[in-house]
Amino acid sequence: MSERRWAGWRGLYAVTPELDDTDALLLAVEKVLAGAPALLQYRGKSPDAALRREQAQAVAARCRAAGVPLVVNDDLGLALAVGAEGVHLGRDDGDIAAARAALGPQRLLGVSCYDEWGLAQAGASAGADYVAFGAMYPSPTKPQAVRAPLELLGRARRELGVMVVAIGGITLERAPALVEAGADLLAVITDVFDAADPAARAGAYRQLYVPG
Repeated sequence: MSERRWAGWRGLYAVTPELDDTDALLLAVEKVLAGAPALLQYRGKSPDAALRREQAQAVAARCRAAGVPLVVNDDLGLALAVGAEGVHLGRDDGDIAAARAALGPQRLLGVSCYDEWGLAQAGASAGADYVAFGAMYPSPTKPQAVRAPLELLGRARRELGVMVVAIGGITLERAPALVEAGADLLAVITDVFDAADPAARAGAYRQLYVPG
């Protein structure tokens, strides 16, 4: 396991939408960064590796300027190449222990666990800093995604000693139940990036974690 640099990280985990238009993507990212999310993930599924690298480098620069850690989705090599703070790996994106070794102890490693407790246990044992469960609700990004029970969030908080991420169909209205259930981070695409005022929406998510 890492040296726990990321222990206690909480808040909005903003995830970029799929946009081949780099200028449009960067404008959207800048608006969300103005709301100070806890983390921002670059998620680019384009088969064009050159475009993904161009976008990731540009997003990384904006995250550094804003003081927001960047995580790259599904691509350890790209994360290392652009100097991202971390990588998020799905079921088929490589060995977790090998990724931990490549990242070193100070960078962030997250893993998708879907609705599977065994994946969460294995990820935490292999050195992941967070385990992500979802979809918690029907998701416009992945409409066929398996649904994960709310109870997994609290169980992971109690038993695994790593951060817990909720993802999938999250809105500001649904978010309080996830926070109460044990989510340290709320991974959100549509409800933040498609908001009329993305900075304000990001700020509203941040307020969910401010002690009242």
